[in-house]
Amino acid sequence: MDTADYIVLGIIVIILVAIIIYLVRQKKKGVKCIGCPYGGKCSSCNGGCSENNKTD
Repeated sequence: MDTADYIVLGIIVIILVAIIIYLVRQKKKGVKCIGCPYGGKCSSCNGGCSENNKTD
């Protein structure tokens, strides 16, 4: 492998680690749908539904 290959591989690994860290932090905050802008908000539960407050 060439030096450029190691650099590209390192950049890809750094990006993947950053994504994983972001996902773990968001899940610890309780965000249910990380890609959705309303993931942590629920209008019927004032800021987030817990399992007890959900109505189906």
